[in-house]
Amino acid sequence: MFSSTVRRSILTQQSIRQLPTTATASKASIHNLYKPILSNKYFYSTMAEEGVHNLMSKADFDKALGEKGVMVLDCFATWCGPCKTIAPQVVKYSKAYPSARFYKLDVDEVPDVAQELGIRAMPTFIVFKDGEKSKEVVGANPKALEAAIKDHVEEAGAA
Repeated sequence: MFSSTVRRSILTQQSIRQLPTTATASKASIHNLYKPILSNKYFYSTMAEEGVHNLMSKADFDKALGEKGVMVLDCFATWCGPCKTIAPQVVKYSKAYPSARFYKLDVDEVPDVAQELGIRAMPTFIVFKDGEKSKEVVGANPKALEAAIKDHVEEAGAA
């Protein structure tokens, strides 16, 4: 449940040197024990701050697709090395092109959408314009991805 750093902190605070150890505690001491762990130091979220949003279901995908404008969809897998490598670039592009909407779709979590889109390799980036598939970039190719995004954002701005 908690990281090894947190476990180590708890064990050190309670002077526990060896496991297994049995200890008793009052309700107040348990609250004081977990108070630093429940602070923002250990639990935080940066998804909204980064500007790239997760699509967790087909309904989420359909809702995002129904919106007007340019949408960039990053189809990834958590075990995919190239997906992890290019992820910071996607965040950078989301900030550089604020008129486009950026979404991530975990192909293992939402396989019906991945199958519907014909995803065969990760990462695959699909650029949609007004709900219609317009461009696909397969692989972790930052230059090709940025070119596709830039073309569609400029085209949408000119229209």
